[in-house]
Amino acid sequence: MGIEIERKYLVRGDDWRRATTAEHYRQGYLSTVPERTVRVRVSADAGYLTIKGATLGATRSEYEYAIPVEDAHAMLDDLCLRPLIEKTRYTLEYQGMVWEIDEFEGDNAGLIIAEVELESEDQAINLPGWIGAEVTDDPRYYNANLVANPYRNWVS
Repeated sequence: MGIEIERKYLVRGDDWRRATTAEHYRQGYLSTVPERTVRVRVSADAGYLTIKGATLGATRSEYEYAIPVEDAHAMLDDLCLRPLIEKTRYTLEYQGMVWEIDEFEGDNAGLIIAEVELESEDQAINLPGWIGAEVTDDPRYYNANLVANPYRNWVS
């Protein structure tokens, strides 16, 4: 069984932009119920189908499968809930840990979240200076929930 343990944080400033690689993601959801989300994602020339279970603390089950990119585009265009999630993911290493920073676009523009995957929930983390408040336990920041209640609705 696949397990994902991750913590999420808001991002402050732009210092994180200095040493990163970037990739654009386009993703949508076929199911957003908390017990199981089903996501379709296109990144570069690759398609993925991901199924995630309910989040307990910072842990949830996760299964991800490569699918033909043409199928992924068709599902995003014809089957997924709206709005789609579009974002640029920046990846960088800080003190031996890989951080992924998502800068959202469209209806979620202005939202920047950093995530770090862990081996265990109690793993020690040295936080970079650009890390803001932790939002791991705030379901508003789950990508699946940004479909039903995009960030632009919170800040108006």
